[in-house]
Formats: sequence, structure tokens, C-alpha cells
Amino acid sequence: MNFKKALGILGLAGISTAAMAQDAVQAAEEAKDAFQQAVYQTRSLLFADEIAKYFTVTNMVKVVTAVLAIVIFYSVYRFIRSIVQKGASKKFEPHTVGLITKSISYVFYVAIGMYILGLFGINVSAIWGAAGVAGLAIGFAAQTSVSNVISGLFVLTEKTMKIGDFIEVDGVSGTVDEIGLLSVKIHTLDNQLIRIPNSTIINTKLMNYASFDLRRFSFPLEVGYDTEPKTALDAALDAAKRCPSVIQNDPDYQPTAVFTGLAESGITLSLNVWFKRQDLVNVKNEVFAEFLTVCKERNIEIPFNKLDVTITKTNC
Repeated sequence: MNFKKALGILGLAGISTAAMAQDAVQAAEEAKDAFQQAVYQTRSLLFADEIAKYFTVTNMVKVVTAVLAIVIFYSVYRFIRSIVQKGASKKFEPHTVGLITKSISYVFYVAIGMYILGLFGINVSAIWGAAGVAGLAIGFAAQTSVSNVISGLFVLTEKTMKIGDFIEVDGVSGTVDEIGLLSVKIHTLDNQLIRIPNSTIINTKLMNYASFDLRRFSFPLEVGYDTEPKTALDAALDAAKRCPSVIQNDPDYQPTAVFTGLAESGITLSLNVWFKRQDLVNVKNEVFAEFLTVCKERNIEIPFNKLDVTITKTNC
């Protein structure tokens, strides 16, 4: 009896073990399927299959060829740019040299881009056609920019200014920092950056105070009617002679004084002096200070607005 019970227990144990083994196998297959599904979803999210299609031997050769082409093109580009820059710097202004080097850079970028696109089988002619149509559309939409570019070419070819010159355009004055195809950038005396479109420079009056080494400035002066005319002229010329920044010894640039009119309160005259353009501030301070000194020494009245008040006493 005991033997039969033992056999029954062994049979039940065998059945339980087989069932557990079957469950384990089934669980392993489900885990395998879940893992494969996760891998598939991950590859789909990362576009791994699509990317793997491009990692072929042919494409790898094209990539290596493109890298070598970029290195060769860049070396040639630097060599040509250095030669052109050295040659142009002897004949043109610095801003013109910068424009030439920029143009060479743009040509290099376009050439290397077209070469790489063609290397990978992209139809370059179609791109050129689309670029032409897009260029027409952009040209109509950006007429102001096109006008500035054309005006910029005139500014560069006329050579009316260079970097470092002090100019005045449309009431705005400052030192030129950059001359480009679209605009000219200057900084004012109070160190403010101003961008002037090239079309504005072409269409308005441009004054360049740095074109010549010497400059003339006219000082408006006024003396009272009690002053003799010759005394007024002598006082103005004497004030100019006392200014160290004013040119004195050159007969072509001697100080001159002329009468300019009869005002309400006095005789007006203009003192014209020549000086080096970098001495403008010193000359202004010197001339006005010395003229005041001369007038005090010679008892010359400088008229100014004043109010006389008379008080009268009346008997009410």
C-alpha cells in the first residue's frame, strides 16, 4: 500500500515538474518576443533601418571622397585668397580688399557645395533652375536691398571715403568703421554706432572731412558799432596769430578776416583760418579764447542781448 502511494506521489511530482517546465518555456518565448518587439520599436524610432541603408561601401567611398575634396578645395582656396589679398592690398583700399576676399569665399562655398551634391547624385541643374526662380522672386521682394547693393558698388568704385575717415551724411557725422555692399557703419563722437544705407549716401550730400590734410574753418564773430572797422579786423587777425594750431607762415593759407554784415546789435565778421584737420578742437578753443582776450585788451565791446529796466516814480 505504501508502495502504491509512493508511485502516486512520484507521478504527481512528475506531472507538476513537466507543467512547470512547459510554463518556463512559454515564459521564455514570451520574453523573447517582447524583447524582439522592443528592439523593433527602438529601431523604428531611431530610423536605424533607414540609416543602415546608407552605410554601404559605395556611400562610404563617396563620403571619404567628399572629405578629401573639401580639404583640397580649402587648400586651393586659401592659396588663391592669400595671393589675391596681397596683390589687391597694393592697389585698393582695405574695405575693397575685404570685399574681394568675401567674394572669393562665397565662390568657394558655392563650388564645394555643388560638387558634394553632384557626388551624391543630386541633380544640380534643377537646383540652379530653382535658384534662378527664387532669385527673381527675392529680387522683386527686396528692391531696397538690391538698390543698396548697386549703390554700394558705386561707393566702392568712386573711393569717396575709406575706413577711418570722418564723414557727414544727411546730418549724421562720425568715423567710418566699415564699408559694405549694403551699408556704411560709422561711430559718432559720443561713440554711438550708426548704419547708413548705401542708397542714402548716393542720393544725398556726402561730406568727407578727412580727404585732405589741411582744413579751413570760418569763425563767426561780432563787435559793437562803437568799434572802428579796421580795429575789428586787426583784433580778429591778432587773435588768429596767437593760436599755435593755426597755420601762419604759408602764404597760401594765411588767416583772413572779412565783414559779413550789419546785425541788430553789432558788426558781424568772419575769421577764416587754416589748420591740420586733426587740430579742429584745439583751433576752436584757441580762436575763441584769444579773441576774447584781445577784445578785453583793446576795450572792444562784444554785443550781447541785455535788458534795461527803468523805474519811474509817479504821484498818484
